[in-house]
Amino acid sequence: MSPNELKQSLASGLLSFPLTDFDADLKFAPRGYASRLEWLMPYGATVLFAAGGTGEFFSLAPQEYAQVIKTAADTCRGRVPIVGGAGGGTTLAIQYAQEAERNGAQGVLLLPHYLTEASQDGLVAHVEAVCKSVKIGVIVYNRGACKLSAESLVKLAERCPNLIGFKDGLGDIERIVAIRQKLGDRFVYIGGMPTHEVYAHAYKALGVPTYSSAVFNFIPRTAIEFYNAYAAGDTVTTGRLLDEFFLPYLAIRNKGEGYAVSIVKAGATVVGKTAGPVRPPISDLKPQEVEELAVLIARLGSQ
Repeated sequence: MSPNELKQSLASGLLSFPLTDFDADLKFAPRGYASRLEWLMPYGATVLFAAGGTGEFFSLAPQEYAQVIKTAADTCRGRVPIVGGAGGGTTLAIQYAQEAERNGAQGVLLLPHYLTEASQDGLVAHVEAVCKSVKIGVIVYNRGACKLSAESLVKLAERCPNLIGFKDGLGDIERIVAIRQKLGDRFVYIGGMPTHEVYAHAYKALGVPTYSSAVFNFIPRTAIEFYNAYAAGDTVTTGRLLDEFFLPYLAIRNKGEGYAVSIVKAGATVVGKTAGPVRPPISDLKPQEVEELAVLIARLGSQ
């Protein structure tokens, strides 16, 4: 798949980040992961991001990362494109990106670098080096320590033909407007706020119509129902789902730090598709919170 073909797939429907399966000893469980992908694919996400944020990229060792990407690429080959997460400092991010390409991923999501702040010149050099290390398409994730400006993205667009996408997890409206105005259709624009369904309509007005759904991991039917209604302008359906599920879901998610991942793993367990526990330093939901989530999911009927 060429970078441009991946760009078209990213722009054509709902995206998602599958959970990474761990066993009781917190080791990667490839069979469970492959089964998860087989279960999710028929629901219609157009691209799946392996070892992304919801897939706990930040807790994976390099050798595990290669296993995750290879399992995803082999399982989904010819059916759904796989984009592999990559992050850390420039040298390490390049290694991850190249490992994703070597193991069959069609693209790379460049996650924020680790810990330190950086100048715009430093961020441009970082993203450029990763893009030039691979031939597959790259999407940059503006979040955390990575806060690229419109001017920096113009430079990167000129220097890196395979930089095809911009994903936003900052929620900085002024920045998004400036980027869209300067870059136009050069990139595919992806909404990446936690539980992005709550932000979807606002982002669409900003020219960011595509987004990734974490809840697709445990209520894929509802996630697709929301996306289809959103894409069709059916605000009655999206409003109902926001009231019945997403806003109460946020109330549970916001009870703990790191729960944006933990609550998704809890949801998968509730619906009988457990991916095992989360790895420290994030922690699992408390039993009472899992019960509250189970009640909320039950109201949706068949997921």
